[in-house]
Amino acid sequence: MGMTMTQKILAKHAGMESVSAGQLIEANVDLTLANDITGPVAIREMEKAGFEKVFDNRKIALVMDHFAPNKDIKSAEQCLECRQFARKHQIVNFFDVGEMGIEHALLPEKGLTAPGELIIGADSHTCTYGALGAFSTGVGSTDLAAGMATGKAWFKVPEAIRFELTGALQPDVSGKDVILHIIGKIGVDGALYKSMEFTGEGVSALSMDDRFTICNMAIEAGAKNGIFPVDDKTMDYIKGRVDREITVFAADDDAAYGETIEIDLSALKPTVACPHLPENTKTVDEMGRVEIQQSVIGSCTNGRIEDMRAAAAILKGRHVHQDVRTIIIPATQEVYLQCIEEGLTKIFIQAGAIVSTPTCGPCLGGHMGILAHGERSVSTTNRNFVGRMGHITSEIYLASPAVAAASAVAGYICTPADL
Repeated sequence: MGMTMTQKILAKHAGMESVSAGQLIEANVDLTLANDITGPVAIREMEKAGFEKVFDNRKIALVMDHFAPNKDIKSAEQCLECRQFARKHQIVNFFDVGEMGIEHALLPEKGLTAPGELIIGADSHTCTYGALGAFSTGVGSTDLAAGMATGKAWFKVPEAIRFELTGALQPDVSGKDVILHIIGKIGVDGALYKSMEFTGEGVSALSMDDRFTICNMAIEAGAKNGIFPVDDKTMDYIKGRVDREITVFAADDDAAYGETIEIDLSALKPTVACPHLPENTKTVDEMGRVEIQQSVIGSCTNGRIEDMRAAAAILKGRHVHQDVRTIIIPATQEVYLQCIEEGLTKIFIQAGAIVSTPTCGPCLGGHMGILAHGERSVSTTNRNFVGRMGHITSEIYLASPAVAAASAVAGYICTPADL
């Protein structure tokens, strides 16, 4: 029996000829990742276990992005702990204020993730890098501590679901709508501890930013990872970023899948996940009038340059509704600079929005946009659980940058076509 993409990557890193679903393996990792919340826990666990050095100071990334710039004393102390650890062990890829960005946008941008690699991170959205044809997954801080010290991690080889993509997206429909549609279809546990493998001729119609968004939210369907095949768009993206040898894996023709789900991209419409689960999806035209008080455009899901451009195209020459606080968060310094150079920042400010330094900020109820009692936000983030972005009576509606920007102007959730 053949292997899926994920199984081939795991087999290689475990030093095995083949692996099969359900098998327990120990594998070598190419990169470990932590942030200012999960990093201190991993650091303490590593030191408590008696490890005095890291396995490779070039293969550890520490990104200060969740509560940075620091919002309070506790967050400042957490960053200080990571900073001291990075200095002690001469961590090459330590990203602090001024150099940092939202981790899952920053690492691909810096060329730290590449096709065929195995990456673990103490953050559930580490699955983002599957867009590049890598196996990447979130782990607990204790597992990360072991990974930083030994360069190894254990896995149960996941079964796979194949998503056969056909057609191409309509205008104002993006990768965010694709993954919200899928989660709405299979549920938040529909891919529990499985690999979501995206195939078919429709893949070529998706941009890299679309693919990053789709893989980023694989965890919201319960998946172990999401992964795309490596094609010309992938290779164009890593050109000039990745300076090491890569290995490209492709699924065998006789690879075993638990099921195959067909998705016609051309049939998808702008989609929103209503409170309080990502699976609670509706197309915008099914929603009725839902008034909002805040619109957030950013995050590791939708803070890349295509997302900024999509929002700016709608906000140009318009002004956000007087009752809607609109917060734009470019995911990295490079994206921020591109926004300035392309005039997008000017468009945002003239439209009555604010532009933040790169940060996870409001996504996890951190800072830069906390919701009060009873408030509603449309957001390009990835989770809309109770109290996720503030008060437990507040509500979050997950949407694409196009819908979030249009809704900011209208004062209620709508599409650009409704303006």
